[in-house]
Amino acid sequence: MMKKRVVALGLAFSLAIPASTGFAASSTSSVQDLLGMQEESLPNVKILATGGTIAGSAASNTATTGYTAGAIGVETLIDAVPELTDIATISGEQIANVGSPNIDTDVLLTLAKRVNVLLAQDDTDGIVITHGTDTLEETAFFLHMTVKSDKPVVVVGAMRPATAISADGPMNLYNAVKVAGAEKSVGKGVLVVLNDRIGSARMISKTNTTMLDTFQSEEYGFLGAIAGGEIHYYQEMLRKHTTETPFDVSELTELPQVDILYGYQNMPSYLFEAAAANGADGIVTAGSGNGSLSSIGSEVVKKVIEKGIPVVRASRVGNGIVTETSNGIAADSLNPQKARILLMLALTETDDPEVIEQYFNEF
Repeated sequence: MMKKRVVALGLAFSLAIPASTGFAASSTSSVQDLLGMQEESLPNVKILATGGTIAGSAASNTATTGYTAGAIGVETLIDAVPELTDIATISGEQIANVGSPNIDTDVLLTLAKRVNVLLAQDDTDGIVITHGTDTLEETAFFLHMTVKSDKPVVVVGAMRPATAISADGPMNLYNAVKVAGAEKSVGKGVLVVLNDRIGSARMISKTNTTMLDTFQSEEYGFLGAIAGGEIHYYQEMLRKHTTETPFDVSELTELPQVDILYGYQNMPSYLFEAAAANGADGIVTAGSGNGSLSSIGSEVVKKVIEKGIPVVRASRVGNGIVTETSNGIAADSLNPQKARILLMLALTETDDPEVIEQYFNEF
């Protein structure tokens, strides 16, 4: 349900209505009808906070590195942007308060479950999740695969702590709430909003260590942008997501262990052996070029697969499609960290390599 707000047009004008019109000046409803008073609906947007730079604090207002992530609570974040009440009815919850490298599978499951509970309620029109930028794309993609609603979910962060001169967090949060509350955002999957850009959780990645424009969708482009206070969409996400995936985490208390192994010259076989020996349920390789591995790497992958451990071959390049291979599952255009998320979720449903490969082709 959306909260209703009436926009008044002025008492002085209403008193000037001639009696011949047939409307009594004392009749509020009649005056409203005559004056064409507009009824404006404010969406109900929930803000779920997990910490990160957007909630960070530094000793100096010129410090943009070396700060403490997650030092500020969700209510303080909301209070710092009073303009939010002009565009939505806001409430906040603190899910975690950590730097995003410390987001683990427990937090992911807690977050996904809470999002699904809230979105199933009539009094929630959209959700914004504040998050550190370092692993933001992983959480966003996890939700892109596990949220079971068409209502908008927007993940937002900042590159400068809240205490910095010209902190980017307040405007990013404002834009995220606007996107999450917009009807035109319905059905687009999980979105990422920073630096006035709107990206799909599947396509967007952090590409620079410190710059404000770090989040890019280099290969496929952004879905849209916020300009002049308006939301503009130009592209659609064609890969399946949210309600179209089979991944239901509502009853899960843990996720499979999937490790990423980075490919390089002289890559030894013991890395694969160590992953398998330490409980890996699946392995993603960040190979060179088109997901390629050395002869030694390819041979050990065969042995790992023979042990029943699926291997997904991604690329360390950052862009492009890893094409199908006879030795492992191709990651398609997912980078290694997102391939890990999808393989984790796939293993909650099946251990059949052909089915898993189909997931990578569809999602």
